[in-house]
Amino acid sequence: MVMSLALLHAGAQVGWTAFSVHPSTVVGIAGLAGVYEYAKRETGTGSRFPFYLSLALMFFSLNGPLHDLSDSYLFSAHMLQHLLLAFAIAPLMIMGVSGDMLRPTLRVRAVRIAAEWLTRPTHAFAIFTVVVSAWHLPPMYNYALAHHDIHIVQHLMFLAASVIMWWPVLSPLPELPRLSYPGQMLYLFLLTIPMAIVAVYITYADTVLYPMYASAPRVWGITPMNDQLYGGLLMWIPGGLYFYTIISIVFYRWQMAGAEDSREAAQVGWAAR
Repeated sequence: MVMSLALLHAGAQVGWTAFSVHPSTVVGIAGLAGVYEYAKRETGTGSRFPFYLSLALMFFSLNGPLHDLSDSYLFSAHMLQHLLLAFAIAPLMIMGVSGDMLRPTLRVRAVRIAAEWLTRPTHAFAIFTVVVSAWHLPPMYNYALAHHDIHIVQHLMFLAASVIMWWPVLSPLPELPRLSYPGQMLYLFLLTIPMAIVAVYITYADTVLYPMYASAPRVWGITPMNDQLYGGLLMWIPGGLYFYTIISIVFYRWQMAGAEDSREAAQVGWAAR
């Protein structure tokens, strides 16, 4: 505990005086950019803007003030970091790649089998739910806070599970298809339920679930219990509203697709007269 407190106070000195950069994040982001550019050069497809926006968000969420607040001060900042990984970085990453970029990997039989299994909607739902729920259990969360390497694993698992979770909605590969529009809406609605359960557990806890934050220097006068309350509410309200917003977008696209089909049918019928 003494060592943990020393680390927290060290973070307090560093976090406000400089933009902290962690080499592991730079190496990982640079590696993703290199693989992306190679695939784009080979296929001539893909959209750089969403992909590089996802990498920029990844860099600024895992480095600098948000990282320092997350690791050394506020649970609510850590929750914001996790929401960015799941709801912004992961979907933007998928939106930036094309089917042609990914298709060569499916020629490897083991990769194809694994991808087909992981991206089934029921499996994607279960993987995301288990990863998010398990890592917010106090023993696992506190262990990750105390061990930097495990913390990196936690973030990698969040990102990987989030990419898998978004696949049935955003897949660029017909071989690993999206759900139908009604299926996407049901899938996204069901995802709000386990997240709400975890959020309620955190929001209504009557003790501090993550003791390292109770020992951290106070920021802006936020008490440990209020910090935990804000973190739970972030997951519960903005997290839930985000899913409902995407459901509304999917519904709009469904209606537009239906209107387009009706126009095409009418044109075919008129031409046949």
